[in-house]
Amino acid sequence: MKKILIAYFSHKGENWIDGEVRVIKKGNTRWVAEKIQVLTDGDLFEIKTKKPYPFSYEACCEVAKAEQEQNVRPELTATVRDFDKYDIVYLGYPMWYERMPMAVYTFLEQYDFTGKWIVPFSTHEGSGLGNSVDEILRIGKGAQTLEAVAYEGSRVEELEKQILKWVNRTSR
Repeated sequence: MKKILIAYFSHKGENWIDGEVRVIKKGNTRWVAEKIQVLTDGDLFEIKTKKPYPFSYEACCEVAKAEQEQNVRPELTATVRDFDKYDIVYLGYPMWYERMPMAVYTFLEQYDFTGKWIVPFSTHEGSGLGNSVDEILRIGKGAQTLEAVAYEGSRVEELEKQILKWVNRTSR
């Protein structure tokens, strides 16, 4: 049986949803990650930065854009214990300015993915996967990927059947 890790970065607070800013109590990427955890019985790991991102949508966007422009690698609060034991790593992230948050880059650079499969999933409001899969392959040492998916963040709770089918294809 494959040992599965679900690593995700998510943002709660003000988010862009259906053309307007709304407050969400649980980040969309977290919602999908928790569904994957239930379906796979994998281990859940939240990618969190030591300096939290702002609650405000506009302020968060400013920080995210500045990090991308400066190629910043934010410091994370924790590392995955016994990373070597995992065979499959579901890696989830929102799309910010058509890219993964820089915290996900930090995560990818911390580990050797040789012999593991990364299964990327993004939540977005129009960016899809952007070029995130290419970035994962470029940055993650030894990275190889399985079927990546992008879910519209404001619709994740309506997508349980699609998530189930995708997890069944990628978790074996």
